[in-house]
Amino acid sequence: MPGTLEDIMRSSDDSFADTLPKTCLPAWSVGELPEPKPLSWRQWYRFIGPGLVMMGIQIGGGEWLLGPDITARYGGGLMWIASIAIIVQVFYNIECGRYALYCGEPVFTGFMRTFPGPMFWIGVIGILNFAALIPGLSAHGAVLFSALWLGHPPTPDDDFMVKTIGYLFLLGVTLPIFVGGKIYNMLQAVMTVKVFAVLSFCLLVGALWVSPANWYNVFSGFLKFGSVPTVDADNRETTVNVVTNWLEGGDWPVVAMANIALIGAFAGYAGGGGLGNATYSNFVRDKGWGMGSLVGAIPSAVGGTHLSLSHLGTVFQVTADSLRKWKGWWRYILTDQVLVWAPGCFMGMALPALLSLEFAGHSVLQGKENKWLQSLITADGISHDPRFSEGMKHALWIITLLVGLLVMLPSQMSIVDDFSRRWTDILWSGVSRVRDRLHGSQVSWIYYSILTIYVLWSLVWTYIFNAYGSPRLMTIVIANLNNVAIGITSFHVWWINTTLLPKPLQPRWYQQVGILSCGVFYCGMSLLVLFTQQIPQFLEWLHGKA
Repeated sequence: MPGTLEDIMRSSDDSFADTLPKTCLPAWSVGELPEPKPLSWRQWYRFIGPGLVMMGIQIGGGEWLLGPDITARYGGGLMWIASIAIIVQVFYNIECGRYALYCGEPVFTGFMRTFPGPMFWIGVIGILNFAALIPGLSAHGAVLFSALWLGHPPTPDDDFMVKTIGYLFLLGVTLPIFVGGKIYNMLQAVMTVKVFAVLSFCLLVGALWVSPANWYNVFSGFLKFGSVPTVDADNRETTVNVVTNWLEGGDWPVVAMANIALIGAFAGYAGGGGLGNATYSNFVRDKGWGMGSLVGAIPSAVGGTHLSLSHLGTVFQVTADSLRKWKGWWRYILTDQVLVWAPGCFMGMALPALLSLEFAGHSVLQGKENKWLQSLITADGISHDPRFSEGMKHALWIITLLVGLLVMLPSQMSIVDDFSRRWTDILWSGVSRVRDRLHGSQVSWIYYSILTIYVLWSLVWTYIFNAYGSPRLMTIVIANLNNVAIGITSFHVWWINTTLLPKPLQPRWYQQVGILSCGVFYCGMSLLVLFTQQIPQFLEWLHGKA
């Protein structure tokens, strides 16, 4: 006698489960892909998703801090590096989202499913994650707040005050993470406010006071592919386009390598960079897109008692109906990345650069040997612009510093969450003892334990850099280490998506070219910095010791 419909479905699921690829973690569960809600401009709020959260996270130190350095030296001539960085990161993010849509797992769990197994990849991710152990934005936020409090840029005499505020900010940015139900919901709210406030301020100031020449300089720079830094006959830094120079009968220009680490950091901060981009898959899951709605999310300490998180993901059988649903969810990913994240990142790079190009030349802080001044140059330039009255200068000085705080502190908060979230997911899925002993609602125990340890560690590193380095040095080191991480993991994301996913869901050839290009670009940038600056400096140090 035939079984019930439920028995038939269960039998079908069991036979499908037997066809799934064998990995270094326990097998996925099998479920049904949920029906996506249709996207339309009338439901604009559906566009507020992981892309906007990542955009808010990534409008941070690089744009605000490196903008004055880059534009002072090269104008908009190197903005094309940001174009390449953002475009290849779109492919990277999309592939991370693809994996999460299919199984509800972050790509870090996907990494651990591959040979030689979880323990090996936990060690590799730990090495690639080293940049996250160096907090920088809270220190810059402390400088901005100190300038607001004092009414002028802090001096070396204010060193104790700046450091103390930096420690307090590092502790304070963790407080919002404790509320919101889903931790993701809190991030989405904070980053939505940040994106609209920061970009609106930059756009308003740019429209009112930035010259058309500077607008053209910055935005045309996104298309000046092949422009490279060089030194002119007067020993001034400038850019030369290698293609144009060659077509005009000139020789290949000699590329100036003195600031290659700064340029590498600029590429690293264009868009996102590092393992932070891979966290897009975590956000897709926590947002509930695709199979993420069946897996769960990381709950906050307050308001999250009803939430839980599966240790491993759930996949679906590819049928005509599931492919139809998949295409609907895939539109979410493409819309999120192509219409929200990428344009937002271009604006996030361009608008702060506009302000730097227009106002940094008026700053009296340029060229001064003070490690606290980098984050204040744009605000100081505005406050010394002769076009403004004294009252307007003072008002714009205060507003610009407040916007700078809105840039730095939410991004520092997101770094704390990103580290804690990443390692929570890695331990939650990759360590068998955790899978066996903790149930879904206990995932927050791991998350907040890691968060506490991370904040204490960050306090130690903040002290080390305050004593022996500078916030600017933190920014450059972090960005170049992030280049290594995103470059290497690009190849791994490509591998899991072309081996673990069913053939109809795997990336097409041009999407594979895109993510592989991301790996080549960032690994190439890392090797360029290593061989032209880091190794020569190390050899020079060894020679001095000898």
